[in-house]
Amino acid sequence: MSVLAPALAMARTLAPVAVRGLVTAVRGLTVLVDELPVPVGSIVRVGDAPSAFDAGARSSAAISDQFGEVVGFTREHAIVMMLGQTAGIASGQCVLAVQAAPVAMVGFSLVGRVLNGLGRVLDGGPSPRELVPRALSPEPISPMKRSRITQPIRTGVRAVDLMTPIGRGQRMGIFAGPGVGKSTLLGSIARRTSAQVNVIAMIGERGREVKDFIEHALGTEGLARSVVIVATGDESPLMRVRASRLACCCAEFFRDAGLDVLLMMDSITRFAHAQRQIGLSAGEPPATKGYVPSVFAQMALLLERAGSLEGAGSITGLYTILVEGDDMTEPVADAARGILDGHLILSRKLAQKAHFPAIDVLDSVSRLADDVASDEHMKARRQILRLLATYREVEDLVQIGAYARGSNPTADAAIDLQASIQEVLRQAKGDDGQFDVGLATMLKLAKMSEDAVARATKKK
Repeated sequence: MSVLAPALAMARTLAPVAVRGLVTAVRGLTVLVDELPVPVGSIVRVGDAPSAFDAGARSSAAISDQFGEVVGFTREHAIVMMLGQTAGIASGQCVLAVQAAPVAMVGFSLVGRVLNGLGRVLDGGPSPRELVPRALSPEPISPMKRSRITQPIRTGVRAVDLMTPIGRGQRMGIFAGPGVGKSTLLGSIARRTSAQVNVIAMIGERGREVKDFIEHALGTEGLARSVVIVATGDESPLMRVRASRLACCCAEFFRDAGLDVLLMMDSITRFAHAQRQIGLSAGEPPATKGYVPSVFAQMALLLERAGSLEGAGSITGLYTILVEGDDMTEPVADAARGILDGHLILSRKLAQKAHFPAIDVLDSVSRLADDVASDEHMKARRQILRLLATYREVEDLVQIGAYARGSNPTADAAIDLQASIQEVLRQAKGDDGQFDVGLATMLKLAKMSEDAVARATKKK
């Protein structure tokens, strides 16, 4: 009986209820339904369609056009947002509740596949088998069930592993404007990471970029160990939010199986835009820059689903945040920085200099760096950061030839070693970024700078 208990509990939660309502109005992205007393989050079917929320041999588009989710209600109406378009819905159509709460079907057979927000395959292959149901929006994890993060996870990108080391179960934001290489960076990490499984969510992306990312940035090697979930910008905002939650659901399945999972979501900003559309359609009052309060509440729930659990695996989260006009004080970026365990800043100036990955290591922070790296590593890292910060202070003087050598020993060492440091931080597409080799080079540069400063100070 104990074996069947989880399945029975899930069945009681998700059992269809025989409740029907009638369409009375369509307002923007939502449908108003009379006499439909079901809870928020219920899945409903509009019009004449198959009775089960299951695609079978039907297309994903046909399914999403017929089903919707209850996103709110008033005294008179239930507010339904469609998973597809509202075109074709007529007044008086029957609306049937078919599922009491959103659920996803997940399993090991999803690895190597490309899915949409409903979990239907987009790559033309056979339907995945041996899947199990999981709630899309589970209860938050108790903080006492989380384990401390003490083990590093390697990304295969030297600038990250050496200067902003990440732990297994850590959540990092990648803050970038458009066109500075964040998709290329994500693809590089997916191919080279030490995680056992990647779950990649492409939320609100342009349709053209999806196949380009999968074939060019991710590649065959990366796809073979990844689950890719796609919701393009022309899909319903509900589908974009659902795809984000499906990615977390897949990652949680692999974590509970004892695996170390790397969850990459591109982007949190477009998740926030979709949640804003849902909130406004449901009648929420707009606040800062039109964002409704539920945006920031849902962001926290989504980002907190990553982490490491006692007796299970881990979910390491990498979330891109698209900063509009490179403005780091934008509401979504500001809120994300307060929730996450660190951030990588991609610099447009570095990208313009063809410095890739364009990570500004001075502005980037990993809050768990000291917990997951050795003392020797951290000492060398701090020395390299001092050199980079000192060089930034005198860079303008060096460029115009006005710097007086000998006035600052640390600045002299920073100028002499600048090219070598940048060589370590740059990484070509075919460079595997071996951590041990990069660390040995960084330790050597740190020792050289310390010796040079000591000699110059002694002469004075």
